[in-house]
Amino acid sequence: MSPLSRAIPTGAEQEPGSKTLKARVGASVHIRLWEDRTRGELWVPSYDATAMPLVEDDFLRTASNNAVDAGQRTFEFRPMAAGTHRLVFEKRMGWKFTAEDRQIFYVTVS
Repeated sequence: MSPLSRAIPTGAEQEPGSKTLKARVGASVHIRLWEDRTRGELWVPSYDATAMPLVEDDFLRTASNNAVDAGQRTFEFRPMAAGTHRLVFEKRMGWKFTAEDRQIFYVTVS
């Protein structure tokens, strides 16, 4: 390949900065993300519900101040099919049209 040419993406490449996890079919996959609800932050997941259904969504408040509502949000997925599945989390603010942050996870299920 010449230095001026580029590889043609096939759609199977992982995005830079994405995280990779391994799991087994039927075993839980937990993803924890920091969320500051005082600022209006809310993590919104995008995923294939037939391959990796969301079975639990929990929030653990860890800030010690009464005026602050911040902590860890935990998403629990249960893989139902083998293969590599993509989970995208976008940090949304109620008054913005675009995501403030984005976290991408690839879960390889065997």
